[in-house]
Amino acid sequence: MSAHCQLTGARPGFGNRISHSHRRTTRRFDPNIQRKRYWLPSESRYVRLTLSARGVKTVDTIGVEAAVARIRARGGKV
Repeated sequence: MSAHCQLTGARPGFGNRISHSHRRTTRRFDPNIQRKRYWLPSESRYVRLTLSARGVKTVDTIGVEAAVARIRARGGKV
């Protein structure tokens, strides 16, 4: 599963792991990605969205219809 949110666009961030001796190696900060299924009443079907935890809260606030509209406006496929 790709680590990006369809709604908010959250993607992994990159940085350094720093050891006790202060040697630096690269690491990834992954967003909290979840796959969630929502009922889309306008199309009478379920849609499965790949969302970050913040994206799930956004869908709860604005509703699934508005969220799918935003994803489609960004050029995403639902």
